[in-house]
Amino acid sequence: MSSTNTIKPAEGRLGILTPGMGAVATTFIAGVIAVNKGLGKPIGSLTQMGNIRVGKRTREEMRNPKIKDFVPLQPLNQVVFGGWDIYEDNVFDAAMKAEVLDKNLLLQLRPELEQIKPMKAVFDKAWVKNLDGKHVKQGRNKMDLAHQLIQDIEDFKKKNNCTRLVMVWCGSTEVFTEEHDVHQTIEAFEKGLEENNPYISPSMIYAYASIKCRVPFANGAPNLSCDIPALAELARQNETAIAGKDFKTGQTLMKTIVAPGLAARALGIKGWFSTNILGNRDGEVLDDPSSFKTKEVSKLSVLKDILAPDQQPDLYSNLYHKVNINYYPPRGDNKESWDNIDIFGWLGYEMQIKINFLCRDSILAAPIVLDLALFLDLAQRSNMSGVQEWLSFYFKSPQTAPGLNPLHDIFKQLMKLENTLRHLKGEDLITHLGLDYYEEFIAQ
Repeated sequence: MSSTNTIKPAEGRLGILTPGMGAVATTFIAGVIAVNKGLGKPIGSLTQMGNIRVGKRTREEMRNPKIKDFVPLQPLNQVVFGGWDIYEDNVFDAAMKAEVLDKNLLLQLRPELEQIKPMKAVFDKAWVKNLDGKHVKQGRNKMDLAHQLIQDIEDFKKKNNCTRLVMVWCGSTEVFTEEHDVHQTIEAFEKGLEENNPYISPSMIYAYASIKCRVPFANGAPNLSCDIPALAELARQNETAIAGKDFKTGQTLMKTIVAPGLAARALGIKGWFSTNILGNRDGEVLDDPSSFKTKEVSKLSVLKDILAPDQQPDLYSNLYHKVNINYYPPRGDNKESWDNIDIFGWLGYEMQIKINFLCRDSILAAPIVLDLALFLDLAQRSNMSGVQEWLSFYFKSPQTAPGLNPLHDIFKQLMKLENTLRHLKGEDLITHLGLDYYEEFIAQ
């Protein structure tokens, strides 16, 4: 990631494009419009509700401005929305079917939501076996489909009088795949697009089109998407910001909060059993074992990094970590997760922690979409290109530069995010290790 402290102003309109306009995207879009109308508050959004400490901890120097007042983020009343979906429902109809937001609220937003209609999607049933929409593009090969997306991007920007765009993947989890030769270089990737290489997924085609247009791209699913060497290199060449992958919402959010606390107290863990039920489109997709495998790999990676069993073999070397996801249609978007954590303490005496999180998946995801869109736009205006590791705070399986392990501890992730913002504004970084305490004591 390269950067300078020069930040271009957030002038004009910002277009936020979402591949996938189901529960998450419609909750996000309707939510922003509701906030602009004074019908709700953007709770859960760090960019809108969060504060950042600036300066020393002395009473004279410490400041705690809102993040949106500290760095020049795009105003919400200057944002427009678009996207693609395999179903042709407009955002109002899709939101009503998703049954996340209250119908009375959606009815107040109906005129605006009905105007937002999805473009035809790039879709391949081989990659999402449990969905079968008809609102899809046809092309002679995958390169042709990429060019159609590029045309969509250019047309949307012109039609909506946008000065800038960002793209946030809100689509489904694709079947599990690993890197292949076609993913290693941009030359191999573009040849693969021309030849319909089976290892190039729809989400990769969206990422390619976005980066080719110099539109920042964030991946909200555990798919590889832009997390391959070819597209990471293209992002650097085209000076485009990218980030991913897999929105950190329910159960994994709790793990990245609880596990660092247990590790900080040097408490051992024998087992961590996690199970979920959910009934939205995401649950339907994950009912296919090949798609669940992609999600499982993402969710399982968290604890190993936080707990570092190689460094703490007495505490974590025998940890058994199990994750289940069960499709349960009656629950809809209201996901429920159970965690049973078998821990041990002084002299090996055993204890248990049980967590029952009744969450709303799209309610937790919507502010993440907003923050990623605004922060990626900020990164682009700040001459930051390539993988934006400072946005790991928002992801289950953060994308990193080659050779680096991802950071999963949410508190360390937040410190990295805030220090990046301080750096952009030319403020001193805060590590909580300096002379703050000593200087505060002397000052008193």
